Amino acid sequence: MENMLLMDTSVGSLNKGDDIIMKCVRNQLKEITKDSYLLTLPTHVSPFHWYQTARKSNRVKIYSNAKYKFVGGSNLLTMDMLTHFPQWNINIFNYGPIKGSILVGVGAGKGDVIKGYTKYLYKRVLSHDYYHSVRDERTKKILEGIGFKAINTGCATMWSLTTEFCLQIPVDKAEAVVFTLTHHSKDQEKDQLLIDTLNSSYKKVYFWIQDADDLNYLRTFDHIKKIEIIPPTLEDYESVLKTDVDYIGTRLHGGIYAMRQKKRSIIIGIDERAFGMNETYNLNMIERNELSKLEEMIHSKIVTNVQVDFHAVKQWLNQFKRQNDGVYNE
Repeated sequence: MENMLLMDTSVGSLNKGDDIIMKCVRNQLKEITKDSYLLTLPTHVSPFHWYQTARKSNRVKIYSNAKYKFVGGSNLLTMDMLTHFPQWNINIFNYGPIKGSILVGVGAGKGDVIKGYTKYLYKRVLSHDYYHSVRDERTKKILEGIGFKAINTGCATMWSLTTEFCLQIPVDKAEAVVFTLTHHSKDQEKDQLLIDTLNSSYKKVYFWIQDADDLNYLRTFDHIKKIEIIPPTLEDYESVLKTDVDYIGTRLHGGIYAMRQKKRSIIIGIDERAFGMNETYNLNMIERNELSKLEEMIHSKIVTNVQVDFHAVKQWLNQFKRQNDGVYNE
């Protein structure tokens, strides 16, 4: 039995969006990994100490010799790996066992120029043999600019949103709404407008805590007493999504996951992740500085038509087809 490795962005993460991503990544990779022993390592916390790598123990060798080493999506790449807390917590002293890593729907954080040390590290840890799967055109250009092959597949969370699936998502407003906020991108005036608009437009309003500090941010607003708080687990979120409910919020993957549960969703764009993915994939998005138009949007018919390039997804998956297997289907 072959070993394969999956690097998990949800371990040590404060954002339940990473749980959503990893659940979808595992599902999309299951045809590749099903006959193998799947090892896991974290990305947000360091997988090895430098001396473990230097000693080359049997355990380190097992990870080093894994046939494929996949890295789950998220905003993983950074322009400066010397930042105080890189999303991918590796360095030049401990990257050895995960050399040859293959990205799965990964995106890049803010910035335009990759620092020298970061470029040096990426060139040594990332695979030069396989195409990397990235979530948007900007990340594709960044990787290609430093010599890697990349395919814009979008985030793995969207790979089930086929045209046929999207047709099953309601176009009309639901009786209730579940919403999210983003504590590290505060806008007191506009987010208060969001809350007031939801209170006046829906009979029932739920708030899902996607990140550890989002609840504290919610408590800084007026008119929140009747809002029902949903605990920060996927199971509790899914329970709400089984009811007659819309999703509206600043959390990108909270919105995508709602669509995966066949719920009408409006994503409020606040950063490069939503803007970059909407540019290619036609999410139902409204920018936060346009929230004066949200009420009209809520009461209108909204067609979900996410435009994933399934040919690109299949092209990326087909790199890993085993001998005698057919190509992967869309």
